[in-house]
Amino acid sequence: MVISACQGHLGKTIVSIGLCAAWRQRDLMVQPFKKGPDYIDPSWLTAAANRACRNLDAFQMSEETILLSFQRACQGADLALIEGVMGLYDSFAIDGRGSTAWMARLLGAPVILLINASRMTRSVAAVITGYQRFEPDTPIAGVILTNVSTDGHKRRLEAAIERYCNIPVLGSIPRDDNLNIGEQHLGLRPYRTTEEAASVIERIRDSLKAHLDVDSILAIAHKSKAQRIPTISEPERKTPLAQIGVILDQAFNFYYPENLEALRQAGADLVFINSLLDQGLPHIDGLYIGGGFPELFMERLEANRQLRYDIAQAAKDGLPIYAECAGLMYLCHSIYWHDRQYEMVGALPCEAEMCQRPQGHGYVEVEVVAENPLFPIGLRLRGHQFHHSKLSKMDGLKFAYQMRRGRGIDGQLDGIVYNNIFATYTHLHALGVPQWAEAFVSLVSQRQKASAPLTILSLRR
Repeated sequence: MVISACQGHLGKTIVSIGLCAAWRQRDLMVQPFKKGPDYIDPSWLTAAANRACRNLDAFQMSEETILLSFQRACQGADLALIEGVMGLYDSFAIDGRGSTAWMARLLGAPVILLINASRMTRSVAAVITGYQRFEPDTPIAGVILTNVSTDGHKRRLEAAIERYCNIPVLGSIPRDDNLNIGEQHLGLRPYRTTEEAASVIERIRDSLKAHLDVDSILAIAHKSKAQRIPTISEPERKTPLAQIGVILDQAFNFYYPENLEALRQAGADLVFINSLLDQGLPHIDGLYIGGGFPELFMERLEANRQLRYDIAQAAKDGLPIYAECAGLMYLCHSIYWHDRQYEMVGALPCEAEMCQRPQGHGYVEVEVVAENPLFPIGLRLRGHQFHHSKLSKMDGLKFAYQMRRGRGIDGQLDGIVYNNIFATYTHLHALGVPQWAEAFVSLVSQRQKASAPLTILSLRR
């Protein structure tokens, strides 16, 4: 089933977490999904369901890929829960392709619609009727009311819906301080950076159980035709070719599970590294540094001098490194934030600065325009960005990407190529760019087999 709403910031994440945790408490295996590009909501859904949350994204993936990913992820699950994004009908396309409603129709999944009932009574019926009629083949199966003020308010809302809408009210949620995750700068706190995160999930679960008809919601989910999932055989994994380090900790934790799986499938053994605790770089043949919030751990990252030195030396010696967003920042000489400069790895001859306003946000499309160790010239890639940092002192750096949509590093270019480093603000999803994992593992394995660091001659013109 799909948890959606009339607009963003209305409680989809909280309801999704609560339902996953409530069903898990009943010993049901729930497969969570997040519609669109996101790392933070999936981190909470993964913890609540105790099963890796997957992303379903019509901008980055084809319909066939979405369906196959959905079916594969649902193997062994009792039911699936999909958290939508923004409002039910909001989309990157004017015809609605890629909206949460479009995704629900594609998957045959019923929609539970959250409605902000603040300062409203009978008008709620008009809102629901409009959503039912806008794209009438969208399977809206029930509504949950939020910001309900009193029992009297609840009765008036439910009476109007019963009279005009012919749809069940599956919950009425009051304003409740217990129903929150908490925020940090730039939005919700990721699960890994939240103290007592498990107790936060339990608190949300227990609070919501008093306000939701969990049994009726479960019955709707079980009636969904999306539950009839064919058995899919997993592709054979290649013989391990190389060891790739992955920095995974509180500072760097934005990784799609499919990206890590794709690396393993391509022949990588993954070695996880903690940038805050590990005092040195283990033996690896390549390094992957994902996104996250390094600015929240600047002093600890700076204090781990030995790891920073090891990464800088390995990069100088030709270690293949792929870095996205926060990983790009970490490889710079320094990060400037709150009137202080913090020393970082120094593998890239540039500096990063945190800004108050977003410097890149949303879907992007890039064209590969320069030779690089991963992608052929002319290839177009789709991804997404969300960063509040910008780079400076980039004299002499070469770029692989020309931005066709989105901002990138300087508004026109992205994808720094330096030695065997490929560093970018663009996040790629392995299901949307299947060439990525194969190319990176191939680069790493070539370097491993070579007696000397691999040199990309075409980049040194």
